[in-house]
Amino acid sequence: MRRLLLALPFALLPLAIAHAADEHEHEHGSLGAHEHGVGRLNAVLDGQALELELDSPAMNLVGFEHLATTPADKAKVAAARKQLENPLALFNLPKGAGCVVSTQELNSPLFGDKPEADHDDDDDDHDHDAKDGAHEHHHDHSEIHAHYQFTCATPTALSNLDLTQVFKTFPATQKIQVQLIGPSGQQGVQATAQAATLKF
Repeated sequence: MRRLLLALPFALLPLAIAHAADEHEHEHGSLGAHEHGVGRLNAVLDGQALELELDSPAMNLVGFEHLATTPADKAKVAAARKQLENPLALFNLPKGAGCVVSTQELNSPLFGDKPEADHDDDDDDHDHDAKDGAHEHHHDHSEIHAHYQFTCATPTALSNLDLTQVFKTFPATQKIQVQLIGPSGQQGVQATAQAATLKF
């Protein structure tokens, strides 16, 4: 699957770079780099399996990128996490498709400061990182990474992927670069709040 996803961006490169240079000549960073207001989504529909992988600067989802220390900041992180933990609503998956979440995983330095990491106990290699090396990971550019896998009873009902709710929930997200792989092949699309519905 990875190979497929990597094959496409080269075709889009000149277009995206011209576009990025237009809008952000003063911004540092290049295509695929950490850019505020821009998220990335990989969406793969293969038979009854739907996989969504969202990467976004934390700024787009919670409004800051530092570790949450104040109650207000912690509340924002908790609220964003709660939204991300309900992907059926967030990605507005049609009820008719009968999709259920088979796995979901959220990662971010911003989530790592929670002392109650009991669900990670069996994950030895991450454990010492979270406790000892916490500060090495908290550089300025914090990302939030969400990875979901669904099993959909009626995948034909998934003709579209509607990101309207993502833009509504996280209004600081201005656009999402989407790699879409579905029954009709592979495409790269840029979604915005005005053009939030993508065809599989």
